[in-house]
Amino acid sequence: MTHKPRALFLSHGGGPLPLLGDDGHRELVDCLKGIAVQIKKPSAIIVVSAHWEEDIPAITSGKNPSLIYDYFGFPDDAYNIQYPCPGEPLLAGRVQRLLENAGITSRLDDQRGFDHGLFVPLKIMYPDADIPCVQLSLVNSLDPRLHLEIGRALQGLGNDVLVIGSGFSFHNMKAFFAPVTSESKAMNESFEGWLLAACSDSGIDEAERVQRFIQWEKAPAARYCHPREEHLLPLHVCYGIAQTNCFRRFELRILNRKSSMYLW
Repeated sequence: MTHKPRALFLSHGGGPLPLLGDDGHRELVDCLKGIAVQIKKPSAIIVVSAHWEEDIPAITSGKNPSLIYDYFGFPDDAYNIQYPCPGEPLLAGRVQRLLENAGITSRLDDQRGFDHGLFVPLKIMYPDADIPCVQLSLVNSLDPRLHLEIGRALQGLGNDVLVIGSGFSFHNMKAFFAPVTSESKAMNESFEGWLLAACSDSGIDEAERVQRFIQWEKAPAARYCHPREEHLLPLHVCYGIAQTNCFRRFELRILNRKSSMYLW
């Protein structure tokens, strides 16, 4: 029996590398393919990408958004990737109304395309590109409480729409290019342990879980793992929708760093 999901936080890896056969992303590719098999295929997908920030939440509302190759220095193949999924203007309008009903001002954007936070993982999960998609920005204040509230506002979407928080549970760019040491390994693993508990421990009261997400900087090695939190905040939106511990968690290694994904 497939699970009917409401939200998925995924670690999307380094730029287009998951689509280019990079060995450091093998577990990521296998994990995303496995998740797509385990869950009921959604009627539409909303992606909250770490690679789009605006002063207020912005929502793609075009019928056929183009792709934004928002990465640099990769082989030519990285700039020829295609993922011609349709947009969904009606769903974009629903998202805006839900946010406004919660007192969150937002805007529609019928010109912006889909960045790699959307097309890289979805090309792995749903290669047919036949599911309508909408992308939702982060807010550039990077306020964790606000992103939880954005998630709560989206609870009214219903169970046929999957919200994907596309980020990375570990995102220290300097560390990715440095040798793994016992100290860096310990910091990576200590934060991941905190995150696994925060997302999956059913013994945590939800009021306490909310406070953990709001005060995430108090987690062990938080600022080592996230010098800037844009790759973590899509998780806050996912939890805001679910308001409970995750249904399933996935532990893996990406670019030789311990990483994780969460399904609600």
